[in-house]
Amino acid sequence: MKRSRIGLGLIALAASGSLALAGCASGGGDNGGGGGDGDGIITVNNTEPQKALIPAGTSEVGGGKVVDALWEGLVYYDVDGVTQMGVAESIEPTNAEQTSWEIKLRDDAVFSDGTPVLAHNFVDAWNYSANVENALDNQYFFSSIKGFSETDPVEAMEGLQVVDDHTFTVEASPDFPDRLGYAAFYPLPDVAFEDMEAFGQSPIGNGLYKFDGEGAWKHDESISLVKNDTYVGPREVHNEGIEFKVYASLDAAYTDLLAGNLDVLDQIPDTSFAVFQDELGDRAINQAGALTTTLAISVNLEHFGMDEEGKLRRAALSMAVDREEIIDVIFEGTNVPAEDFTSPVVDGYAEGLEGSEKLDFNLEEAQKLWAEADAISPFEGTLEVATNSDGPHQVWVEAVANQWAENLGITAAPKLYPTFAAFLDDREADVVGGPFRAGWQGDYPGAYNYMQPLYYTNASSNHGFYSNPEFDALLDDAVTESDHDARNEKLNEAQEILLEDMPSIPLWYQGTTGGFSESVDNVAFGWNSVPIFNEITEK
Repeated sequence: MKRSRIGLGLIALAASGSLALAGCASGGGDNGGGGGDGDGIITVNNTEPQKALIPAGTSEVGGGKVVDALWEGLVYYDVDGVTQMGVAESIEPTNAEQTSWEIKLRDDAVFSDGTPVLAHNFVDAWNYSANVENALDNQYFFSSIKGFSETDPVEAMEGLQVVDDHTFTVEASPDFPDRLGYAAFYPLPDVAFEDMEAFGQSPIGNGLYKFDGEGAWKHDESISLVKNDTYVGPREVHNEGIEFKVYASLDAAYTDLLAGNLDVLDQIPDTSFAVFQDELGDRAINQAGALTTTLAISVNLEHFGMDEEGKLRRAALSMAVDREEIIDVIFEGTNVPAEDFTSPVVDGYAEGLEGSEKLDFNLEEAQKLWAEADAISPFEGTLEVATNSDGPHQVWVEAVANQWAENLGITAAPKLYPTFAAFLDDREADVVGGPFRAGWQGDYPGAYNYMQPLYYTNASSNHGFYSNPEFDALLDDAVTESDHDARNEKLNEAQEILLEDMPSIPLWYQGTTGGFSESVDNVAFGWNSVPIFNEITEK
């Protein structure tokens, strides 16, 4: 089916209701499909997961797609980002302040090994994931639960209590239920705690799919999942499984798609933006998405700290990028210039914030600010702009470097990493040495999710190592605010601090582009730009 571009305003309206809880390669074969032999296995592109497949330890897209296929949480987000019940039967506040919640589970949910999903499986998983000793990327998601500590080991948060096999209570902030569809809140079976690292190599979930036996994860090659016959939840699986094929580049994946050796491609390489809709026709995907693209800069990088010089340079770099030109020439108009740090498709998005003029192309002002920074401490050498070459970003990173060189009179050049995992490793180790491609794909459809993981002090994806106590305090206040509009107002104030400091440079809201082969039907991409795998059928 053809998916034409959907207006951002329409998507935003659909997402705004999301916070209310509602109850490798096989050949073409005769059918020409990526599955090759009509076995109902759908092939999709992916990158090699950076870490073991532990829900709260997975914070990048390659691992996230697999984890979400293997697990079901208390709730899930449908194609429009609206919250639907998963394992939970009900999630109800027990006080007027909405800081205490009672959660009741369905009594028929089981893990793929046949063991039941009980209240303690959620509580044990959350306590393990929140414990700083276990050093999981998504630890911060549990910060609103009473008893959480980001510095001291806590084996059991006092805000979590098991009532019976299918009931537990949570003392947390009013916005707590908004996040529950994210992977960090998935349950873990008892067997996981015997050897968590080994479990992450061959995980047992409670979702729509399960690992296809021993050896299902062939590192740097593929991950094979099959339909989980023990799943009895509200969704249905219309295929026999998924093979996630790891590609070194999106160009190679796109070539396989055209040749019928790949069923679904969830991102078009920038080299094919001009032709993919003509080449794929009704099988092309082009719609709004929840992805943002930024350029982050470590506060520890010389000349780019949070002092006067650093802020001048960050603002100058932002205003020296002609976003419209890059979007028109490279992305064929599929992206939209950024106006804030969030996404137009999520609740809390705001336009016209104080400081947003720094996101406009302003050559004269950019040159003025750069000169003022040079008067404080001259910049010398080459400004490298880093990204991974196995993704669709190299061309536009080169364009940004060229614009900086031309508009600011400096030497700038791309710095390429061979894989996304290697790129992430250097970002986390703070050794990239220049601005680097970053961004965010929403975990749940709320503005808070686009700020806390990336800019809160010591947050797991804060690869720019930014820290501002005033910003942190506003986020903390926002999550304790039970009034929806008041909460978003505080988030807007927090965004204005980001626009003042510019810990990263927002570039554009990334459109969702993709495509599928002639061998499959019913391909749709969700609010977060990920295909709805269980709905895909083989012809």
